[in-house]
Amino acid sequence: MTASTTAALDLFLRGGVVSLLVLLAGRLLAEHGRVTAARLGALFAVGSAAYALCSLPGLHAQAGVWAGPLMALATANSYVFWLLACSLFDDAFRPRAWHGLGWLALAALGVVQGLVLVPGHRPEAALLGLVLDLQPLVWAGLAAWQAMATAAADLVEPRRRLRLFIVAAAALHSVLTALATRAGAGSATTGDGGGLWDAAGLLAISGVITLALLRVGGGHALFAADCAPVPTTPPAPEPAPVDPAWVTALERAMRLDRAYRRDGLTIGQLAVDLGLPEYRLRRLINQGLGHRNFNAFLNHYRLAEAKAALADPAQAEVPILTIALDAGFGSLGPFNRAFKADTGQTPGDFRRQMLPAPALVEPSKSAVGAVSASRISNPA
Repeated sequence: MTASTTAALDLFLRGGVVSLLVLLAGRLLAEHGRVTAARLGALFAVGSAAYALCSLPGLHAQAGVWAGPLMALATANSYVFWLLACSLFDDAFRPRAWHGLGWLALAALGVVQGLVLVPGHRPEAALLGLVLDLQPLVWAGLAAWQAMATAAADLVEPRRRLRLFIVAAAALHSVLTALATRAGAGSATTGDGGGLWDAAGLLAISGVITLALLRVGGGHALFAADCAPVPTTPPAPEPAPVDPAWVTALERAMRLDRAYRRDGLTIGQLAVDLGLPEYRLRRLINQGLGHRNFNAFLNHYRLAEAKAALADPAQAEVPILTIALDAGFGSLGPFNRAFKADTGQTPGDFRRQMLPAPALVEPSKSAVGAVSASRISNPA
């Protein structure tokens, strides 16, 4: 192809990318605007559109006053992708102030590099350009880790199908872009990089993501509604055909056999115990019982046992760590976090509230009496 044909095709493909991404951002905000994952998805779509424009050769010098905002959005977009992965694949994720500060820092560095250092050919531009060109690798790696770390426990079928494509495709694009930039294509935020392959890749990725996210139905199966604190008690389940025999078998395994106490229990092992295909058990727990995550499903029973033990006067002297381990938690830290998310209290505060004062005071008095008696019978 001639240079003019290639440039025209490049422009056409980038126009398709920008149109798809603007459509995606608008629909996500209109239909799911109160959900963190949808807002981050819209920001990622806008940032990807900005990247498609910034990496178009020759546009940087003609952007005028829009150059700064476009470069800010494009530079920090890999960071937004990581936040999007966290919000999509971790129902307990909530944006914090430092997340916003991180975005502002990257956006500011992109503007400084594109508008101050590069035009003046300052020596600092090379070092800053290296940092900005390679930072997508870091965020892509963190996003991939986030997706893989929570994949086994995910019970939401649309999310399970989508996570591999989004992470693999977007991470691959980030890696290829960074490697191409280091090989001599230039920084994406300066308008010297890009190319036909870049535009085609962006179009393919944005097209699939657009179709996938726009298919999110009224049940919001892909997105978890924001709430604070994060409850471990499941919401009302969506109507789904559930075999009562499966429900009975699952309840027997959890309430009578206390399968949740088993160390390292996976959904595959539980499916084998019940004699069910794993995909049917996932559907039963998610669509029939309303849980989005297998670990949250187990914690629902673990916390119920722990709360009963903490409120039992007969177990007033049992250490909280022992109660946590007996209920199936691996250590005290995860137990404390899950307990506070469920009740808004620490286990110690919950026990003091549920037990009468004598149940907590008497053990310490008896211990003091034993020590005193020991000292009398064995004087120094």
